Amino acid sequence: MDNETILVLADPTEPQLRQLEQLPSETGIAVGNTPEAFERAAGDATVIFGWSLAGKLLRDVFHMAPSVRWVHTRAAGIDNLLFPELIASPTVLTNGSGVFSQSLGEFVLGAILYFAKDFRRMMDNQREGRWAPFTVAEISGQTAGIVGYGDIGRAIATRLRPMGMRVLGMTRRGPLLYNMDPLVSQVYGPGDRIAMVAQCDYVIVAAPLTADTRGLMGEAELAAMKPGAVIINVGRGPVIDEAALIGALREKRIRGAALDVFDLEPLPQGHPFYQLDNVLLSPHCADHTADWLDAAMRFFLDNFERYRKREPLLNVVDKQLGY
Repeated sequence: MDNETILVLADPTEPQLRQLEQLPSETGIAVGNTPEAFERAAGDATVIFGWSLAGKLLRDVFHMAPSVRWVHTRAAGIDNLLFPELIASPTVLTNGSGVFSQSLGEFVLGAILYFAKDFRRMMDNQREGRWAPFTVAEISGQTAGIVGYGDIGRAIATRLRPMGMRVLGMTRRGPLLYNMDPLVSQVYGPGDRIAMVAQCDYVIVAAPLTADTRGLMGEAELAAMKPGAVIINVGRGPVIDEAALIGALREKRIRGAALDVFDLEPLPQGHPFYQLDNVLLSPHCADHTADWLDAAMRFFLDNFERYRKREPLLNVVDKQLGY
C-alpha cells in the first residue's frame, strides 16, 4: 500500500488529535489552521481531513494539494464547504453523517414531550410557587412528519414509533415501489409536502441545506400546519424561512417550535427567538454528547483504514446534490 499524507485542518492543541497516533507509523500528518502550515506537506498529500475548520481554509489547502484523492469533514452538513473546484474534481468527499444521529433522535423525542406535557408551564408554575393543575397530551396516536427522511430521520422514527406515534416521511425521491421502511406509514415527495404537514402534530425538519431545500418550509407550509402543531428543526436553519416562522409563532398560528439550528449562528443578542415563549431553543448542541468528538474521530480512523485497503468509503457525499 502507498504511504499516505493527511492534512488536518484544526487547531493543533485540540485533544482529540492525539488519536491520530493510532494511524500507521508510515502515515504523514500535518496539522494547522493556516495555509502556511501545510506548505511543506501539501505537495505529497493524498487526504484532507477537515476536523474543526473548513470554509476558505479548505479551499486554499485544496488548491495547494494536487494529489488529494479524499476529503473528509467531521460535520454532517457540507453546505459551508462545497466549492466549484471540489465539486468538479474526482476527489471523493465524505462526511460525519450518522455519527450524531442517535442523539438528535433523542432531542426530537424530548422536544415532542416538552410540548405535549407543557414542561415550560410546569417550570413557570414551580418558579412562581403556584399549584395549578392542567391537562397534558399523550403523544401516542399523534402524527409526526419528517422532512428529509435520511439517517437522522430514521433515528428519529426509531424513537417515535415505540411511543405509539404515526410517522410520515418526505424524501427527495418520494415514495418507492419496494423496500418500504416499516417505521414509516407513508413516504411523500417534495411536491406533496403540503399534504404531509397538514396531517402532522409535529413537523420535524432533518433535511440538508441545498439549493432545493433552502426555504423549503415557508409561508405556505406553515399555513398548512395545524394550529396546535409544533415544528422541530435539527437539519439546517435556512431550510425553514425564518421570517415566516417568526410570524407564525408571534401570531400563534402554530403552537411552537423547537430549534437546534439557525440562519445565523451564534444567534445574535436580541433575536426574536429569545423572546418567544413558544420556542424551545438549543444552541446547536443537540448532538454534543460527552463523547461526540471522540466518536467523530473514531469514524475518521475507521474510514481511513478502509481507504488504505482500497475498500469503499462510508458516507460518500454526492457533491452535485450536496448531501
